[in-house]
Amino acid sequence: MLLWQEREQHPIRGSNERSTRQAEKNMSYQISRSTRNLMMVSLLTASGLSSAAAPQGTQTPAVKASNQPASAGTPYHYQPNPVPRREALYYSTIWGIESLNVKLVESGEVVRFTYRVLDADKTKMLNDKKNEPSLIDPERGVKLVVPSLEKVGALRQSAAPEPGKSYWMAFSNSGRPVKRGDRVDIEIGQFKARGLTVD
Repeated sequence: MLLWQEREQHPIRGSNERSTRQAEKNMSYQISRSTRNLMMVSLLTASGLSSAAAPQGTQTPAVKASNQPASAGTPYHYQPNPVPRREALYYSTIWGIESLNVKLVESGEVVRFTYRVLDADKTKMLNDKKNEPSLIDPERGVKLVVPSLEKVGALRQSAAPEPGKSYWMAFSNSGRPVKRGDRVDIEIGQFKARGLTVD
């Protein structure tokens, strides 16, 4: 007996087989569709994360595996460490200053120390001409001083401090012994600031 004749004789059985096959097709279609959707979501998520930092209209370059170290072609930008909170509290409470900063200027030939005044009475010692400032790099065994020029005088501000204003002094770094990233100490009379990072 032929299949179509059997189906004619058993129409319910034939329709059941058709509906079963159709249900299987629908199920496999739904599974493959949900799989495709999951794959699309993960692809979009991955590409969205990689291109989130890039502006619209630009393509993110493909990452290529390399045997070279990461630092080979990538410039290193030094990130200075801020003054720790406890030390910042000490400087502001005892000496009336904040925002202490040590920075290389003039192509590294000069190291500039700056600070901001909070309390003028507590800060007087730092601006007093009688107190000779020095910058000490313990690791390199170097002590820098503020140079005095004939027509200009000492390269430091010695005016009476005023709250809210920033003041500076410059230390000669001839030969550039002090480098960026070094930890240095500043001493001005009884004032001592330890472990400031050179920017």
